[in-house]
Amino acid sequence: MKRFVWHYVQMIIAMGVGMLVLGGARAGVLHLIDVEISSERQPEIAALLMAFDMSVGMVVWMRYRGHAWPGTLEMVGAMFAPVVLLAPLTLAGAMSGHALMMVMHIAMLPLMLVVMLRRREEYSRDHSDHKAHRDHHDHSDHTAHLKHEEYAR
Repeated sequence: MKRFVWHYVQMIIAMGVGMLVLGGARAGVLHLIDVEISSERQPEIAALLMAFDMSVGMVVWMRYRGHAWPGTLEMVGAMFAPVVLLAPLTLAGAMSGHALMMVMHIAMLPLMLVVMLRRREEYSRDHSDHKAHRDHHDHSDHTAHLKHEEYAR
């Protein structure tokens, strides 16, 4: 249980790092070219960019820690799901950009937890040997792919 909780905390840290690093870099570049993306004026774009920034941080950390692509992409889905589901409300004027950002961030945390609980064993395992962990999952992914191809024939 301790490893599972620690992994959850690491995922939140990775989200924050992605948001700060990529968001900061983008803000600097946009400032240089005199373009502004605001959560009040373009809330859907701002929310998608933030979900992207957080996802990149998580993908980098998860792949470094040896997670396979299927679980990693599920976690990316947890980052984008709130934006995709809530953006129509801002487009219809039923939700402000500020509310979109707040609800999006709050919703991501339980969605991440759901993804992690779905793969509880993977997220409870010691990841100190990253390469062995990645090799095991990459082999599992390859085996699953071969079984799928065999079934498709």
